[in-house]
Amino acid sequence: MSDLSRRPGRAVVERPAPDAPGNGAPGPTRGRIVGVDAARGAALLGMVATHVIPPLDAQGRLTTAHLVAAGRAAAAFAVLAGVALTLVTARAAHPRTSTFARAVCIGAIGLALGLTSTPVAVILPYYAVFFVLALPLLRAPRWVLAVVAASALLVEPVLSQLVRPHLPEPLMSNPSFDDLVVSPWRLALTILLSGYYPALAWIGYLCAGMFVGRLDLRRTRVAGLLLGTGAAVAVAASALSWLLLGPLGGRDALLATSSVLPGVGPIAPSEVPSLLEGGLYGSTPTQSWWWLAVDTPHTSAPLDLLHTTGTAVALLGAALLVARLGAAAAVVIWPLAAVGSMTLTWYTLHAWVLSTELPRGDSYAWLYLQQVIPMLVLASLWRLTGRRGPLEAVISALARRASAQHSPGSPAPPRASSA
Repeated sequence: MSDLSRRPGRAVVERPAPDAPGNGAPGPTRGRIVGVDAARGAALLGMVATHVIPPLDAQGRLTTAHLVAAGRAAAAFAVLAGVALTLVTARAAHPRTSTFARAVCIGAIGLALGLTSTPVAVILPYYAVFFVLALPLLRAPRWVLAVVAASALLVEPVLSQLVRPHLPEPLMSNPSFDDLVVSPWRLALTILLSGYYPALAWIGYLCAGMFVGRLDLRRTRVAGLLLGTGAAVAVAASALSWLLLGPLGGRDALLATSSVLPGVGPIAPSEVPSLLEGGLYGSTPTQSWWWLAVDTPHTSAPLDLLHTTGTAVALLGAALLVARLGAAAAVVIWPLAAVGSMTLTWYTLHAWVLSTELPRGDSYAWLYLQQVIPMLVLASLWRLTGRRGPLEAVISALARRASAQHSPGSPAPPRASSA
C-alpha cells in the first residue's frame, strides 16, 4: 500500500496547451486538478481499509473492505502516481533530477518505516524504484508509454514466472535500512521481481498513469472516456479469468497441482480456493502456468494487473466527473481532495500509527473511523491554508534544491500541478 508530493490547493486551473505535434509531450498545466486529488484520496482511504479491516469476517466470508479495495486501492495509488508524475514534471526544467530526488526521499521514508513494527506492507520503497525506472520515460512519446505499460502488465509476469524459481527467497518483511546494508542484492530482487509490489510489473501502472496524465483531464469527454474504458477493461479481465479458471479447467488444474507460495511455503489443495479469493503476496506460485490466469488481488498476474489498471482509470474518470458537478459535490470531493493532496504525509502517519499502541476500539469499523475521520477533518483544515502537506513540502523543497544544483544560476522552474 501506498504514494506523491504536492502543491498549494487551488481548484481553478488553466486550460492546458495542446501537445506539440508528434512528440506526445505534455502541455503546461497549473493549479490543482480536484478530481485527481479526490481519486488519490479515495485510493488512500481504500488502502487504509485493507490495512485495518481483516479480509474475512467472523463467518469466514470476505469483508466488504476486501471485496471493494483489496488490490484495487494500491493499484489506483500507483496509476495516480503516474498521473501526478506527468503533471509535476510537465514544466520542470530538470524533470529527471527532481524526480530522482523525490525517489530518494520517498525511499528513505519507506525504509525508515521498515524499521518499525507496522503491519502494513509499506509501498514507499517500491515507489522509489518505480520513479527511478520511470526516469527515461518522463518525456517519452505516448506510444512508448503504451508499449512499456503493455509489456509490464502482460509480458513481465510471464518472464517472472520463468525467472523466480532460480532466485533467492524474497524478503517477507518490510524493506529497511538494515536490508540495504546487510543484503542489498536480495533487497533489489525482492523490490524488482518477487516482493509485494514487484516494480518490474508495477511500472506498468505508473506508465498507464503517465499516459493518462498526457490527456486533457479537464474535459468532461475525457473523464467519461476514462470511466467507460477503465470499467470495460476491468470487467473484460475478470470475465476472461472466470472463463479460464472455470469452463476451461484452470481452477481444477490448480487444485491438482502441488504449489509453493513464494516466501511462505507449500500450499495444500484445500487452501487454494481461499487464496484465489483472498489474495497472495505480490506474485504467484511458479509450479503451474494456470496461476497466470487468476485476477486475484496482489498476484501481479496479467489479468490482475489489467483488472486493477481498469478500476484505477475508472476511479479517476468518476472522480473527475463528480468534481464537475459543482457545489452539490463539494461535500464529498473537498475532504477527499484534501487528503489526496497530501497522501505521502497521511500514508506515512497511518503506517506509523499502526505500529504503536495508539489504535483502540471494540470493532474494526471503529478502528477504521479512528484513522479516517482525523484524516478528512485535519486535511480539509490544512487545505484551507493553501500549503502543501508537511512531508510533501520537504520533498518539494529538496527536489527544487537538487534541480538548482543541477543547473547553477538558473531560475527555479515554475511550479506545476497536482502531484
